[in-house]
Amino acid sequence: MDWSPHYPSFIDHNAQRTKDQPPKLTTQVTIADIGCGFGGLLVALSPLLPIELILGLEIRTQVTSYVQDRISALRAQHHQQLPSIPQKNLAPHQQPFQNISVLRANTMKFLPRFFARGQLSTIFLCFPDPHFKARKHKARIVSATLCAEYAFVLRVGGVVYTVTDVEELAGWMRERFSDFGREAGGGGSWEGLFEEVEVPGEGEEEDWVERGGEEARVALFVRCIREETEEGKKVARNGGKRFVSVWRRREDPPWPGEGGV
Repeated sequence: MDWSPHYPSFIDHNAQRTKDQPPKLTTQVTIADIGCGFGGLLVALSPLLPIELILGLEIRTQVTSYVQDRISALRAQHHQQLPSIPQKNLAPHQQPFQNISVLRANTMKFLPRFFARGQLSTIFLCFPDPHFKARKHKARIVSATLCAEYAFVLRVGGVVYTVTDVEELAGWMRERFSDFGREAGGGGSWEGLFEEVEVPGEGEEEDWVERGGEEARVALFVRCIREETEEGKKVARNGGKRFVSVWRRREDPPWPGEGGV
C-alpha cells in the first residue's frame, strides 16, 4: 500500500528504496475511524494528535469524495496562513490536517489488507448502521468474525471505541466484544481478548482529562465521539442518548501446554 499520496508531509525523504518501491513514511497509520461518515471525528482528532496518522474508512463513494475534498480544503486553508514559510521547512506536526486521510473501503471484507498485525493503537466505530431486521444482523460492523479482525490489527493494549444511539445495538456490541475469545484458552476458562474499560459519564470528561495518563486519553476520545461526530451532534440536538463502550486488547492466550490455563 502506497500511503504517500495520503500523507505527503510524512514521507521519509532519507529512506532508501528501489525504483519499484513506494515512498516510505516516517511513521505508520495507528488510528482508524471505521465508517468515518463525513469526517467530523477525523477533523477533531487531527490537532489533538499531530504526530499520529489517522485514517478514515468509508464505503460510500460520494461521502468518501466529500471527506477527501474537506481535508484538501483544510490543508490549503492553513497553508495559506503560513505564506512566508516554505512547506518543506515545516515539521509534519506544524502542518495542520496533514495527518488525516480517508479511503473508500469495505472494511468488513478487507480490513487486514490495509494494516499489519498489531499496527493500530485505536479503532473507532461510531454510530454504525444498526441493521434492525434480524436477517440483516450479519451485516453489523461488530460480530465474532470482525472482532477477530479487530484483534488482529490492534496491538496489545490497543483500544476500540464504540458509540451508538441504539440501546439494543449497544448491548449487541458489548456482548460480542465481551465474549470474543473466551473459549480460546480452553474450556471457557480464559477471560477473552477484550476487556471493557471504564468511561466517564457525559459531562465528566474534563475531570478525567485533568487526571492525566491513560484516563485522560480515554476521556478525550470519548468526548470526541460523543460531541464531534456529525451523528453525535444530531443525537444531542434531538435529545437522544449516546451509548459508549470501550474495549482494550488483551494479550493472546497461551498455547496448550504453555501453562496459564
